[in-house]
Amino acid sequence: MDYTETLHWLFYQLPMYQKEGIKAYKKDLSNTLLLMRYLGNPENDIKAIHVAGTNGKGSTSHMLASILQEQGCKVGLYTSPHLIDFRERIKINGEDISKEYVVDFIEKHKTFFQQNSLSFFEMTVGLSFQYFKDFKTDYVVLETGLGGRLDSTNVVNPLVSVITNIGLDHTHFLGNTLALIAKEKGGIIKMNTPVVIGEYHKETFLVFQKISTNKNAKLYKAFELQDVNYKCQLKGNYQKLNIKTVLQTIDVLKETAGIVVEEKSVVRGFLKVINNTGLQGRYQIIQENPRIICDTAHNKEGLSLVIEQLITEKYLNLHIVFGVVDDKDLKSLLELLPKEATYYFTKPSISRGLSEYVLEKDAKKHGLQGGVYSNVHSAVVAAQKNALKKDLIYIGGSTFLVADYLENSIKS
Repeated sequence: MDYTETLHWLFYQLPMYQKEGIKAYKKDLSNTLLLMRYLGNPENDIKAIHVAGTNGKGSTSHMLASILQEQGCKVGLYTSPHLIDFRERIKINGEDISKEYVVDFIEKHKTFFQQNSLSFFEMTVGLSFQYFKDFKTDYVVLETGLGGRLDSTNVVNPLVSVITNIGLDHTHFLGNTLALIAKEKGGIIKMNTPVVIGEYHKETFLVFQKISTNKNAKLYKAFELQDVNYKCQLKGNYQKLNIKTVLQTIDVLKETAGIVVEEKSVVRGFLKVINNTGLQGRYQIIQENPRIICDTAHNKEGLSLVIEQLITEKYLNLHIVFGVVDDKDLKSLLELLPKEATYYFTKPSISRGLSEYVLEKDAKKHGLQGGVYSNVHSAVVAAQKNALKKDLIYIGGSTFLVADYLENSIKS
């Protein structure tokens, strides 16, 4: 198989949450553990920083990787989902895994994958661990895909576990209360391994305290750090919380793992996080006149922070291109959106995308007015046609909608 054929096999032959939702969710780690044994346990040959959370775990992971790169380390980075190319999920020092390595790995182990009905995420985690081992990374930053306790990445014994925050997202998998979701995310806390908690919420912090006590895992409170003034290449105001989490994690690595990280590496790491890692879609300014901003925030907690910042921007008129997937709490999202904007309702190009007509109908109930468009491209074209030079166009509601937009922008 060539690269395109390999991706087709990965994406469509086996269940994957990104495409199929709840059908792809596994109830235990038995398949992942089986795969690790088959591969010779590559997870034991990487020094991992394990990051979970409802929001901010992607930004936090990329900032950590960027700082360690600036220190001169060879850093693996595993994140999900990708925006444009599958290979974005697996990087070393900002460079995507090669097409050849992906093809060779799948071809070599395909029979085993099929015989054991491995999922997309299980195979991808196996691929990443083997890649990081083969290329002798110094450190690996691992972002969980969904939850923590049962996530395929949760077979590592990390140097430190990091939990950015907890919100009501993926409730049909993780539970319908903050405490239940915290218990799932807290599943990445390991025996005698330090854990960093990014944000405080009484209901969730009590859960983390109990788990860390039971596992003799020293708990560090990033949210207690004084306000910091580091300049960051990521422009969202919400990054201030993630920056504290990153700083606390770096301090823990220096204290408990003896890793040398100089202050100049921290400063440059924040300033060059996009250049160093290729991160996209976080309050990303695409152009001016009119200004276009996109952001992957896709739940109540994340979107509320983005909208809060958005309405402080200077503009004459606000245009919002909006689309979501069908498993979100739509009401909680629509309640956040400003009524003064003109809306362009559309649908992410995945099977889980919510119909633009359903979205528009529900949005009207919340006083949101606009038109319906079959895809993000036509929606953005319409917004640009209507916008004045001093207007603002925002594109968001779903990671997949932003991915559609960025991919189309590259092609055009």
